[in-house]
Parts: sequence; structure tokens; C-alpha cells
Amino acid sequence: MTRMIILAACMALAGCGLGSRLLGGGGTDTETVSFAGSVCGDPMLKGEVIGAVPGRIPGCGIDEAVQITSVAGVGLSQPSLMDCPTAMALKDWTENSVKPAMSSLGRLASYRVAAHYVCKTRNSQPGAKISEHGKGRAIDISAFNMQDGTVVTVLTGWGDRRTGKALREVHKGACGPFGTVLGPDSDRFHQGHFHLDTARYRGGPYCR
Repeated sequence: MTRMIILAACMALAGCGLGSRLLGGGGTDTETVSFAGSVCGDPMLKGEVIGAVPGRIPGCGIDEAVQITSVAGVGLSQPSLMDCPTAMALKDWTENSVKPAMSSLGRLASYRVAAHYVCKTRNSQPGAKISEHGKGRAIDISAFNMQDGTVVTVLTGWGDRRTGKALREVHKGACGPFGTVLGPDSDRFHQGHFHLDTARYRGGPYCR
């Protein structure tokens, strides 16, 4: 009876985000995921709740911002501001596309973040519309850091025989979780990174 009471209490704590839970992956290993330091109601998103971020020009800003430091166990090279839907898209992409694709090269440790929230126009062009970066809906990834110390950059890895296939799978897998996906084949502004944002279009995701 005592054991049942203790178990019920532990489950209640986990449900309230105060404990931890066990997640079984595709194999037989079981990983303990803690709710401590989590945001957006997801234990796999680590960071800090920031709240409203005002923009310095009309159209910029985030109503409910979070600052993400790691996603699904993959670190970010710098704490990155975004909204929760973008953080969730980053987690889905990481789990379902990046980890499987990069596994042929080793185990992924962290992302090199080239840009996250910044109040600017698209591609920083005068007179252009406000970028999704200025709304907290975008993140740019320029490299993938592996646990053995290898760094796979978008700039040099895209055309490399050893890493190109994995990077193309990563790029393709982002199309869906994100509404816009731009890479080296899109234009001159994205030769060295993947631009990922959660803008949505009637015709479906825009991926280049």
C-alpha cells in the first residue's frame, strides 16, 4: 500500500512538471528526461521563459518568447530567442530528421547557431518585409558539431561526398516542421547556413 502511494505521488509530480519521466526510444534503452529547466511544456526543450520581447521597429517583437539552450539533448552554440511553435518545430526536426541523418557521421552534440531573433528585414535588404527572425519564428543553423569533435559545416559540407548526402536529408526533413527552408541551392544569401522558419503558406511549405 505504501509503495502504491509513493508511486502515485511521483506520477503526480511528473505530471505537474516537477519530476522526471522515462522515455523509451526506438531501441531497448530507456532515457530519463527531466522537467527541470524545460520550457513550452516539453521536457526535451531546455531554456528559460523570457516573456514579451518588444521590437525596435513596427512588425518586430515576440509576445511570448523563450530562450532555448538545448533541444532533444542537442545543445545550441548560443541561447536562442524564439516562440514556442518554432521551438517545437526545432525539436521535431532534430528528433525525426537530424539525428537519423547525421548518425552515419557520428553522434550529434550541438548546433552552431548563425542567427535567431533579430529585428531586421528579409536578407537585411532595404525596403523588404520584416524577416521571420524579427518575429521570433526563425533560426539559422550553419554547422553540426559531433561528439567526436568533427564539425560538419553547411558551407563546405554541402558539396562534400562524405557529408553532402546527410546534409541534404537534413534539409529535406526540415520541410514540414518548418514552413520555410532555405539552403545553399536557394540563393546567394544562404550559401553557408540553413534558414528555418515557421511561417505558413496556403500552398504548403516553401523549401529551396
